[in-house]
Amino acid sequence: MDDTSPPQAQSEPDKILPSLTPAQRQKKKRFIRRAILVCLAVIPLFIWLETALFKTDLTLPVSSDILIFGLINLNVILVLLMLFLILRSLAELLFDSRRKVLGSKLKTKLVVSFICLSLVPTGLLFFVALQFVSTSMDYWFNSDIERSLERSLTLAQSVLDDKRDQSQRLNNALNKHLSGETQHNLTGKAGRNTLENLLQLDRAIKPDSLTLILDSHNTPISVAGSALAAERLPTISSELISQVRDNNEPQTIIQEYRRGELIRSLSLVNFNNNVPAGILISTLIVDNEQLGHMNAISEGIDDYRQLKFLKNPFKFWLLILLLIVTLLIIFAAIWFGFYIARGITGPLDQLAAGTRRVADGDLGFFLKKEADDEMGALVDSFNRMTSHLNSSKRELAETLVALQHSSQESEQERRYTEIILQNVAAGVISLDEQNRITTINRFAEELLNIDRTLYIGRDYHEVLAMEHQEIINAFMHELDQSHKNTTERHLRVNILGENFSLLVNFTRLEDEKSQPLGFVIVFDNLTKLEKMQRMAAWREVARRIAHEVKNPLTPIQLSAQRLRRRYPEILNQEDSVFDQCTATIINQVDELKRLVSEFSQFARMPKIQRAPADLAAVTESTLFLYQEAHKQITFTCHSDPALPPFSFDAEQIKRCLINLLDNAVAVLPEGGTIDIDISLNDEKDNVFIRLSDNGPGIPESDKPRLFEPYFSTKKTGTGLGLAIVSTIISDHNGYIRVHNNQPCGTVFTIELPLFQQ
Repeated sequence: MDDTSPPQAQSEPDKILPSLTPAQRQKKKRFIRRAILVCLAVIPLFIWLETALFKTDLTLPVSSDILIFGLINLNVILVLLMLFLILRSLAELLFDSRRKVLGSKLKTKLVVSFICLSLVPTGLLFFVALQFVSTSMDYWFNSDIERSLERSLTLAQSVLDDKRDQSQRLNNALNKHLSGETQHNLTGKAGRNTLENLLQLDRAIKPDSLTLILDSHNTPISVAGSALAAERLPTISSELISQVRDNNEPQTIIQEYRRGELIRSLSLVNFNNNVPAGILISTLIVDNEQLGHMNAISEGIDDYRQLKFLKNPFKFWLLILLLIVTLLIIFAAIWFGFYIARGITGPLDQLAAGTRRVADGDLGFFLKKEADDEMGALVDSFNRMTSHLNSSKRELAETLVALQHSSQESEQERRYTEIILQNVAAGVISLDEQNRITTINRFAEELLNIDRTLYIGRDYHEVLAMEHQEIINAFMHELDQSHKNTTERHLRVNILGENFSLLVNFTRLEDEKSQPLGFVIVFDNLTKLEKMQRMAAWREVARRIAHEVKNPLTPIQLSAQRLRRRYPEILNQEDSVFDQCTATIINQVDELKRLVSEFSQFARMPKIQRAPADLAAVTESTLFLYQEAHKQITFTCHSDPALPPFSFDAEQIKRCLINLLDNAVAVLPEGGTIDIDISLNDEKDNVFIRLSDNGPGIPESDKPRLFEPYFSTKKTGTGLGLAIVSTIISDHNGYIRVHNNQPCGTVFTIELPLFQQ
């Protein structure tokens, strides 16, 4: 913005003003370029108008032309400059309004108000002044004044013409007086006397000087009156004298003289003795005073004509001058509107910028007070507000630090508690006062085989099975009836087809004001413990049975054998009861020894010896024995190629597979299918051995006791095979499960960890 534009608000370092976007900046530049092009295009139009206005036959001095054209062009440039500044200021106001800059509406109202207030009187004054100037100039250059001046000039010209006529008539009259004389009387002193007598004749008009030329050498005889006495008159050219003598044609000329102008008439004098004629020259003087009056009249006419020629340019120049004054007043109104608007909106802009700074978190922002008016009071209020906000921010920051420290401690305690809950060897489930599940630890998630993210935050009535809901409802009812906060019960629960023995502790949570907070359920899985206890008990029983039974078996067998050797003649008898009895005793003793041997093996399970081995190779070698022995059964084995070798007791795992295959073969006497599938889980940290058959299957009632010692579904079974399998798998930190095969049969699934601690 140039110096004549409205003053801009003083910008400060901390002041934030909205900036133009690139598109708006380009649009503004295009508008300014168009305005400049319009102004440049108007200049040739004004030049053409000037040329048309000054198109005349009148020739003016070069200095006048330069001055007039310079003044008009200067005024035109000033008009264009004013117009450009006004348009630019209005364009900036328009851009601010479109961008919705703070204060733009107030600026627009003030500027429009000032323009309206200034435009009406200024426009009225402009048209009145224009009419006054036009009327005055028409009065100055009316036809009456022009005719009067022309008549004055005609009168002055007629006076000069009369002088010429008088000079010619006077010369003719004097010529007549001389024509009666002889040339002899006109030579020398006589001639001078004659001319002096003619000069003294009593006439209305007397010549101021007489000159007579008699010879061809143009030797003059001159006499002069008082006006030209002792004056040296300018000479007349010989050509003019010869022309008068040769053509006998009178001539009148005007010669410049220091005291004025000389009107000189020349005529040919014919003497009475027919001698060669002489030339009479009479002179009348027009003094400088008379010439001055005539020249003044002529110059006045010339000046009037020049002014009349400049009438239209002068009117145009006055119009431009009035237009400049009008535009200057309008521009001053716009400038004053901008000035007043910025005086109001400037502090508002600063307050808006300060508000944005405060909103962005700069509570230390401070506005400079520039006046003691209402705006200054508003600035003081803003500064007090920011000061209070800054103090509050510091207090909040200190409180926040304390809260963060406390929150960190609480978070550490929470994480520590959560880690304990996730790693404790017991299931933990918590409910809030609205029976929504809030906590499920990892042990509970694994035991119940659920995804805790699907249960957290939901009512247990929505996600638990009815039988499990009844268990929780029974605990709650018991607490309500007993008015206690905790109770404990030993339960047997079926989860996804498996029976678990759980020791459940159900506790009501209350705050220090005895307001209910919910419940916490802690349960221990006693299934494995009870199984181990039963295993230990059965092993002790097996050990004692093996010890007590094994001792008398050998004497009994030896006694039966001695009886057979002692009494061979009795053995050879047909239908000998003795032979049958002794044979039965020996056979039953062998069977008892076999049973005692199994009891002994069960009682003294060897400790597993882990070593890296290939599970697929162990399985295939075990399966090969059965493929050769049982042709009526189809055996298949599939293993994951990605299965790596890992540490396990190959002999013990082989023993497990043999026991499982024996049971599967036993239920398929007439043939069938036995499949073994070895695979890895998604995390590649556990291996699964699935052995399935299409036999008659296992009743659901027998599955809970299937892995207990001395429980068998076979008439001749000891019930130790699956118990031994379960013990070996447990020693490998694995699991064995049994499921129904589809559409018929049984599936045994062994889960072994790939990586042992």
